[in-house]
Amino acid sequence: MDVSLKFLGAAKSVTGSKYLLTVDGANILVDGGLFQGLKELRERNWHPLPVDVQQIDMIVVTHAHIDHIGYLPRLVRDGFAGTILCTHATADLMTIMLKDAAKLQEEEALFAFKRGYSKHAKPEPLFNEADALNVLSMVRSYPMDKSIELLEHVSVMFRNTGHLLGSAFVTFSLEGDSQTKTIVFSGDVGRYDDPIMRQPDALTTADVLIVESTYGDRTNPMGDVKSRLAEVVNEAVEHSGCIVIPAFAVGRTQTLMYYLHHLMAERRIPTLPIFIDSPMAINATDLYERHASNHKIDVRKERGELISLFDSPNIHFCNTRDQSKALNERKSPAIIISASGMCTGGRILHHLHHRLPRESDTILFVGYQGEGTRGRDMLEGAPTIRVFGDDVPVKCRIREVHGLSAHADQPELLRWLSSLTHSPKVTFITHGEEKAARALGRTITEKFGWNTVVPEYLETVNLFTGI
Repeated sequence: MDVSLKFLGAAKSVTGSKYLLTVDGANILVDGGLFQGLKELRERNWHPLPVDVQQIDMIVVTHAHIDHIGYLPRLVRDGFAGTILCTHATADLMTIMLKDAAKLQEEEALFAFKRGYSKHAKPEPLFNEADALNVLSMVRSYPMDKSIELLEHVSVMFRNTGHLLGSAFVTFSLEGDSQTKTIVFSGDVGRYDDPIMRQPDALTTADVLIVESTYGDRTNPMGDVKSRLAEVVNEAVEHSGCIVIPAFAVGRTQTLMYYLHHLMAERRIPTLPIFIDSPMAINATDLYERHASNHKIDVRKERGELISLFDSPNIHFCNTRDQSKALNERKSPAIIISASGMCTGGRILHHLHHRLPRESDTILFVGYQGEGTRGRDMLEGAPTIRVFGDDVPVKCRIREVHGLSAHADQPELLRWLSSLTHSPKVTFITHGEEKAARALGRTITEKFGWNTVVPEYLETVNLFTGI
């Protein structure tokens, strides 16, 4: 049995997760994510995949964030016709997220055409809703901790990572003539003391390991989240302004709702209206009630309906475009949570266009902002931000709260790795900016003595020969 691995994304970058695992000529793609952030990365989304899409036999998905699934519709458009495997909750989230992503692609292409800021005479979306629906027809979902046979002598198992509903690390077991080898893809590893998600399952065995490194060079303590969040909200109320929070629709938005609900209940901040202005976040929040076993939030049944803190009376869901637009006129204090989390698209752009010039308002960042994103530019003090072709002046307050990320920081990643019963043959450090990836690699080598590699984009490595 000959096994190789090609890095089609997330190599020295945080997005675009795609890994081609080839076992005796059978091609298994692990994740199919969009590149985000720097223009040179985003442009890769438009290039043909540097392998024959029609030769990919199946795709295994770790979780439903767009940087792990957002390229799937393009793969289908370009000829992929196999099966897509994931967990039950990931399948439900993919339905929401890919439809939403397709809608955004189509809307942004149309908006660019109308405003004339595209270099193309007729801008086209990367993929459309039909492509997204075709993806969903190929999905087969499975429970956690179940061995799934993919090929003769090749099986896979999903194990909880605590990062997102349904998120998993995937373990491939390869049964050769004389031995069995395991290859583990971490996906995104969650936090051990997250207020909502259950902690990651222990990693026990890996002959080859591919591990993320988003926060591989730093700690990200959670202890002062509530205090810092209360400080920012109270400051905004003193200035009679609104707080706009760019947040990923799935995971971060629900965590924010949890913290804000408890801060108001404890009277540490005034009871303010909270507007969830993201159709995807609204639908995803319902899934948290349906997949209650995936998290720690109390969900109960009343009069035939599932009820949780997300049903609090001061939480308002903006289901329509008119409800979203009405928020632009609001001047009294309120909290507006909208996607996308890095301000790369979605309804948050309209809020930035209207709120950035207002000195009374606050833009609050609560998660990682990748290189080349509007979020990173704002945090680094850019005087203007380009939105819809306009250079919008930044007059509002820019604030940041650390500790809300759903990614494990360096100590948590080391904690997760420490449960391995033996050293891997090689550990590939991916899904992080180069500085973070190299820092994590050095630390792993110093602490555990493991062989670590930060792979190059499009690099192919031979993992096993003749097992």
